[in-house]
Amino acid sequence: MNFLNIILQAAASPTGGGGTQMLIMMLLIVVVFYFFMIRPQSKRQKEIRKFREGLKNGDKVITAGGIHGRIKEVKDDSVVLEIADNVRIRVDKASVYATPADTQQNTTR
Repeated sequence: MNFLNIILQAAASPTGGGGTQMLIMMLLIVVVFYFFMIRPQSKRQKEIRKFREGLKNGDKVITAGGIHGRIKEVKDDSVVLEIADNVRIRVDKASVYATPADTQQNTTR
């Protein structure tokens, strides 16, 4: 409600420059939010999607639940992980992430 009052007062002010200054400040805030919050998040999601599409047998991964394993089989929407000798689990592909060692190697290249 206060925000609406500020905008209405700026529009009703007798000086002509107050409304445009407020509009410029609002646009500046939107641009800052885009470059510091929205763009990096979408870039990170694109990297994760690319990683999941490139999964292959033998890759070391971590699930969203924190289980470390090696991929034994890749299907369209799931993967089979070997978490110990002869212990295999099937998890959804959306819950698989790169290991921290893989992430560091990709950022140093």
